[in-house]
Amino acid sequence: MKTDNALLPGERCRSKWCEVRRSGIHGRGLFAKKRIPQGTPIIEYIGDRIDKEESNRRGWARIAYAKETGDAAVYIFTLNDHHDIDGNVPQNSARLINHSCDPNCESYIEEDRIWIAALRDIEEGEELFYNYGFDLESWREHPCRCGSPRCVGYIAGEEYWPELKKRIARREVRAKTKAAADPKPTNRRRSA
Repeated sequence: MKTDNALLPGERCRSKWCEVRRSGIHGRGLFAKKRIPQGTPIIEYIGDRIDKEESNRRGWARIAYAKETGDAAVYIFTLNDHHDIDGNVPQNSARLINHSCDPNCESYIEEDRIWIAALRDIEEGEELFYNYGFDLESWREHPCRCGSPRCVGYIAGEEYWPELKKRIARREVRAKTKAAADPKPTNRRRSA
């Protein structure tokens, strides 16, 4: 099977289960090289182990950079109460797994290591996805492009979906109310 390997110079994919390819969702993604059985640990999410203060500093710096360039935002993954993993390193191809509101993978932590595992059987050539689990602090800044029938329009953990749907509905009502209150421009000429 010929593949569209999309590794950049210096990058590596450290998994026998997947490889980096171009993705229609967001630039690049990880794809199954062969059938992956449900429950299989596919790839470890690796990077710099940093404390929460450094995590906060790097996170905000990366968000500012992303706003300037349109590049992906933050690759910081919560590890525990004291440390996070900054996965923005070339050796971490797991950082390229895209978000979906209907994921086929999930993340879990075991012995201070972050793993991505198959939620169900994944077929060869299928793109890998997990739900990033973002909270609603800055939901407007994270539109979702997954295209799933279950998509809620923004990247958020499923436990936040009921509240997110309420916020979206309130925003739509405000937009309609504002549009109805604004005077409509007229193209008619005045006659003297």
